[in-house]
Amino acid sequence: MQQLYRQGDVLIKAIHGLPKQKSVKRENGILAYGEVTGHAHQIEDKAAAEVLEIENGLYLRVGEDGVRIVHEEHAPITVPAGSYEVIIQREYSPGAVRFFNVAD
Repeated sequence: MQQLYRQGDVLIKAIHGLPKQKSVKRENGILAYGEVTGHAHQIEDKAAAEVLEIENGLYLRVGEDGVRIVHEEHAPITVPAGSYEVIIQREYSPGAVRFFNVAD
């Protein structure tokens, strides 16, 4: 069964391992900024997890104690130890070939 965690427009999907390409760590721990409010989805404890940019994707590596993801307008979620792909969900409009970022 696929492990999925969602907070607003951010979907966090468990994966078996991180891509092997070179990664760049986001020192601020931010997964995504809200487009309307400027608030951010971010890891609460930067010592417990890493947010990594790899190629064109965003990934999360969580240490053995797990980590909470916080946002000013959403309830916090707890993500257990493991590797994850971070996906910013998009709004789909049937009948039109248009995609919109989900406003947070």
